[in-house]
Amino acid sequence: MLPLPNTQLDFGIEFSKQITNASIAYNIDPALITAIIHAESNFNPKARSYAGAKGLMQINDITQRHLGITDIYNPDHNIDAGSRYIKELMQRFHGNIRFTIAAYNAGPGSVRRYKGIPPYMETQRYVKKVMAYFQQYQRLLASHQLTS
Repeated sequence: MLPLPNTQLDFGIEFSKQITNASIAYNIDPALITAIIHAESNFNPKARSYAGAKGLMQINDITQRHLGITDIYNPDHNIDAGSRYIKELMQRFHGNIRFTIAAYNAGPGSVRRYKGIPPYMETQRYVKKVMAYFQQYQRLLASHQLTS
């Protein structure tokens, strides 16, 4: 369920304006973007993983170059680029959200190679975590829209 073009996801979620803008620009459920941000960085725009992934959506150097993002720690740029990447993955995996989430974590080559979610414990946990957050944010967004 996407928000109307002139609405913002202002339901207590940090970076809701950027999430809404990316959701509309790439036609992605804002709950999915929010869930990935929550799982990746816990809404910390300065987050950096041990593997070198950066920002809210934990974009690695290869993906950063692929997406052409220069200011990786800028929330506007990071959310836009991460959402654009989610859109690419959604198209590659024909709208399969679980495969998209797995590819966001393990890379699209791994998902293709295993014809589904790879047998990596980290990726399997990641998919479950993001799916749980995704459902939580879908409910929160739905309840917000009902009361707005």
